[in-house]
Amino acid sequence: MAYKKIKNLRWVIAGLVLLNTIANYVDRQSLSVLAPQLRRDLGLGDVGYAHVVQAFLVAYTAFYIIAGIIIDRWGVKIAYGGAMAWWSIAAILNAFARSVWGLGSFQFLLGVGESFNFIAAQKVAAEWYPPKERALLNGLSNAAAVVGAIITPPLVVWLMHLWNWRIAFVVTGAMGLLWLIPWYFLYYSPAKHPRITSQELEFIRGPQPASGAAAASQENKMRWIELLRFRETWGLLLARTVSDPVWWFYIFWLPKYLTESRGMTMKAMSAVIWIPYLASDIGSVLGGWFSGFLVARNWGILRARNLVLFWSAMAMPLGILIVFTKSQVAALAFMCVVLFAHMSWKTNLMTLTIDIFPKPVVASVAGIVATGSGLGATIFTGIVGSVIKNHSYTPIFVAMGFMHALAYLIVRWSVRPGRMSMPALSAA
Repeated sequence: MAYKKIKNLRWVIAGLVLLNTIANYVDRQSLSVLAPQLRRDLGLGDVGYAHVVQAFLVAYTAFYIIAGIIIDRWGVKIAYGGAMAWWSIAAILNAFARSVWGLGSFQFLLGVGESFNFIAAQKVAAEWYPPKERALLNGLSNAAAVVGAIITPPLVVWLMHLWNWRIAFVVTGAMGLLWLIPWYFLYYSPAKHPRITSQELEFIRGPQPASGAAAASQENKMRWIELLRFRETWGLLLARTVSDPVWWFYIFWLPKYLTESRGMTMKAMSAVIWIPYLASDIGSVLGGWFSGFLVARNWGILRARNLVLFWSAMAMPLGILIVFTKSQVAALAFMCVVLFAHMSWKTNLMTLTIDIFPKPVVASVAGIVATGSGLGATIFTGIVGSVIKNHSYTPIFVAMGFMHALAYLIVRWSVRPGRMSMPALSAA
């Protein structure tokens, strides 16, 4: 059967990934938006709510590695689509919760499915994009996550007022199931896609290793446990452990900081909090685009990524000034710089995984590395709560100013051009 070719098909695939990531964040953020109503209807107190959130985070972190293994073994089409179906159904099941325990169970199932999202997106980037475009796709994917976080409150509140909170869970979950239709018909690997043009396939593949060890290394499929033998795996994991808690802090604590420490009303806070998150969107896209721009101009891949990582890390100490300025406008500006720089950093750090590991193990490595993010967030969140309770926000903002610099040193130690610990990495 002859299929009509689609020009620039890889960007159609990118659109599917972005829509899925938006749905991913809508499903996970719905709980926090609906929490006040759940407290009244299910007796969900602060401790119970914390346990429900922990149920999601534990599953989300624990299944990163499993997600990576499944994606590498079963392929993106089956694993990503199956995960989307799983977490969409889990999101819908929240509508049937009758107790805190039941809600926590459904959130656990949601975390299991959602752990696949960013791992699969990195696998798509490895399969569909040459090095000069990979960081841009990762940047767009990270930006889509923030778009999901921004649109969830008005969408979910509108659904709740139109019907009720149970219907809100059903509708947001069902959106993901609709995504499966175009995914089933449009996603294949580039080599097997019936609608890809020969020119685009050649562009994606780029220069191919002729034969011998270089070619064989690209086909080598190792067990995930073997990936722990490489310095690069541990370096990227530790870098995520050190740097990612900054993002989780701004997600979970920023509204509280603005209202409690800077004296903003809830209305004033809600009117401006989207601005730093928008800055993070811009940082995701521009950070990914700029390193790709350098690669396209014959910079070495690691040199280009490291340059963006360096300047992103150097901008982070400006966040310390947030707690020392009395101006709300200045504080907001510093927050924008911090989130812009962090997402520029994160986009390029995620892309390094794709750059330096062979395609057959990209998802497995991404799962291992992403586990560092969850571990760092869990540990840092406990420290934040204790420090704020016994001291103030100041030590937290000071510490966050230097965490990316430490992570940068870890990256430079572990990922060194010409001195890779795995033969397949030397091409980077």
